[in-house]
Amino acid sequence: MPLEDKVPLMVEWWSAAHELLVEQGIQRKLLAGAVSQSGAKLRGGYGEFFGRLKRRDVPVLIFSAGLGDVLQEILKQNNVLSSNLSIRANFMHFNEEGLLQGFKEPLIHTFNKGEGHLASPTHTAHDRPNVLLLGDSLGDVSMADNLTNVMNVLRIGFLNDKVEERRAAYSSSCDIVLESGLLLLV
Repeated sequence: MPLEDKVPLMVEWWSAAHELLVEQGIQRKLLAGAVSQSGAKLRGGYGEFFGRLKRRDVPVLIFSAGLGDVLQEILKQNNVLSSNLSIRANFMHFNEEGLLQGFKEPLIHTFNKGEGHLASPTHTAHDRPNVLLLGDSLGDVSMADNLTNVMNVLRIGFLNDKVEERRAAYSSSCDIVLESGLLLLV
C-alpha cells in the first residue's frame, strides 16, 4: 500500500485507539503503579548508555508513537530521566481531577515522525552533525530527515517480530539491524 494511502488510515486508527483509552476513565494517579506492575523494562545496558550520554551532555530525543506519559514513567522508574533527554510522543491530557480527557497535539504515528516535530526550541539535536537513530519500525528510519546541519546518520533497527519476512527491508533501510539479540551489520 502506498504511503499516502497508509497515513489517513494510521491517523484514523490512532484517533480511535485514543478515544477508547478516554472511555476507560484512566486516572493520572494510577499511572505510576500501572507501569510498576506492567513488567515493562528497558533493554540491557540502558543505565550505562543513558549515563554516558548524560555525562557528555549529549541531547537524547525519544520519539514514539506510543503513550508519552507511560514512556516518561518507565524512564523515571529506571532512574534515567534527565535534563538532556526530551520525549516527543502522544501525551495524555487530564482534567483538574486527574481524569483522562484526551490527547495533546500533535498526534504522532509511525509515518509522521519526520514531519518537523523536532523543531522545538527546547531540543538541540538539530544543531548536531551526527545522529544515532534507533527505531523498531521502518517508519522510524526517516526521523532525522528534516534535521539541519546533519552530516552523518547511523540508523540502527530493532527487528522484533516477523523477522524472516522483514529482514530484507530492514537490511536495506538500516546500517545495523538487531534481531532477537543478534547483531547484523549490513
